[in-house]
Amino acid sequence: MILNSDDCLVLIIDVQEKLLNAVFNKDIVERNSKILAKALTLLNIPIIITEQYPKGLGSSISGIAGLGQTYTKTSFNALLDDELLNLIKSYNKQQVVVFGIETHICVHQTVDALNNLGYKVNVVADACGSRSQFEYLSALNYMQNQGVKIKTTEMVLFELLKTASHPNFKEIQSLIK
Repeated sequence: MILNSDDCLVLIIDVQEKLLNAVFNKDIVERNSKILAKALTLLNIPIIITEQYPKGLGSSISGIAGLGQTYTKTSFNALLDDELLNLIKSYNKQQVVVFGIETHICVHQTVDALNNLGYKVNVVADACGSRSQFEYLSALNYMQNQGVKIKTTEMVLFELLKTASHPNFKEIQSLIK
């Protein structure tokens, strides 16, 4: 399933300082999360950001903070928050792009809930992180076996752009060089 910018929203899960500093693939997660957040903002795709217990884990990292509606949570599955679930439903989009931390906990549980609700879920593997590489890979494998599409940052961006004649092509291309 190729992404369509008219039928898509983004859910950024817990890309917060303390969590980011604990993941094995910190540098690539930070880089790609910021690229995606900036590019998706340029494409006017709705962005929802969750923060897991920010009092203890800090706020979203710079480059992500403030780019979308932010929800504080303590549950691992973000959809257990009715207000957040209702917001997602209110956009009336079928495709949800998800990335964040930790892949095997909050990302996995939220993605599983979205998938069970019938959304077409795309997880951006190179913008997800876990403390353990084994947990990260196991979660990606599980989600893929559940029918979730596992993609990369560039796959997502170029699917949304569709063509080099897109008005934002050069600006987005410059982000990934």
